[in-house]
Amino acid sequence: MIEEVRSTRLPKGITILTEHMPGLRSVTAGIWVRRGSRHETPELNGICHFIEHAVFKGTQRRTARDIAVESDRLGGNLDAFTTHEMTGFALKVADRSLPQAFDLLADLLAHPRFDQIDLEREQRVILEEMKMVEDTPDELLGELFNAAYFPDHPLGRPIEGTEETVSSFNQDTISAFHAREFSPSNLVVAAAGNLEHDRLVEMVEAAFGSALNGDGHKPPAVSERRPFPAAPILIEQKKELEQAHLVIAAPWPDARDNERYGASLLASVMGGGTSSRLWQTIREERGLAYSVGAGGSTFSDVGVFTIYAGTSPEHVDEVVDLSLSEMRRVVNESVPPEELKLAKDQALSSILLGLESSSARASALARQEIIHGRHITTEEVIQKIEAVEPDDLQRVARRFFTSESLALGALGNLNGFRVDRSRLRI
Repeated sequence: MIEEVRSTRLPKGITILTEHMPGLRSVTAGIWVRRGSRHETPELNGICHFIEHAVFKGTQRRTARDIAVESDRLGGNLDAFTTHEMTGFALKVADRSLPQAFDLLADLLAHPRFDQIDLEREQRVILEEMKMVEDTPDELLGELFNAAYFPDHPLGRPIEGTEETVSSFNQDTISAFHAREFSPSNLVVAAAGNLEHDRLVEMVEAAFGSALNGDGHKPPAVSERRPFPAAPILIEQKKELEQAHLVIAAPWPDARDNERYGASLLASVMGGGTSSRLWQTIREERGLAYSVGAGGSTFSDVGVFTIYAGTSPEHVDEVVDLSLSEMRRVVNESVPPEELKLAKDQALSSILLGLESSSARASALARQEIIHGRHITTEEVIQKIEAVEPDDLQRVARRFFTSESLALGALGNLNGFRVDRSRLRI
């Protein structure tokens, strides 16, 4: 499996990555910014997400309608998102449309207009988005729990910000943050599909020429202090809800940890699909929940393992006990080889299917550059997964599940549910 990946770093730090995929007639191109909500001060919480929205309201050359019409005319899928550690904009188009597609993306990132009237209109849109979260119990629990799990740290703040912070943003604030943090030194351009690397480099140089050749300064380093998770027990009564929503959390390897492959397979065994232990035990065997699962969230310097379930108030205690029992089981008993093989097959199938997607491969290029500073080949990932042994999973479980930092969150009609610290000991 030969990957035709090339990389170029231009003056002022902008990085360009491409992977040629012979046989395709499509290209996914994107611009990723090495900035997300963890790089914001408390007063600017939500500003990266706000900028992600605001650039679509118009640029120096295009109105909001122009952007929408051009995107539709290209026939592709324009996607934008903000996470805690990055902000991304990507567009999948037919290969012949790459020059127009990249010109549109670069214009959004380099020349947004940030008209004050448009910004005020977008503030209202984002405030409505926040209300949707408040009306979605599992998402609301996630935000409340994150705040308690990462107290006084940006990872504990909502990506979309708060009503107070978003309402305070104006043209000056947005423009200053954009100029400082969305500068070329923080940009990664990644593309995959039927394209030529050198041609994309020329497009980037043309689109960002003045910024690349000028005497612009490198943005000041943003504080990325390491988070130290707390171990909260968060109980929030909302009697108007029909269900109780639960989260059990434990520390986990970060995105750079050597044990991340074993951890990923352990999470799959625990709650990664319909054959997983939690799904079979809680849903199939006992019918206690419609939605139940587990997974790991990995950041550059910290990770969090979470079990989630939504259940009736009278079953809350049983679901908690069953979840903790499954955690104890992987600590005390080695995962059988056939169960590990199932998790490996699931992971490898996902990887191989992703190889057919230019979107998945462009995104992987950008994320690897931002998190790891290098390209990680598919062969390396496959080898790391295939090398995982049952003992590796048990080592991860013993390292993290026996921590004193186990945490629990519950939201909804909890029927007097209470839990103390001793109950969470594995």
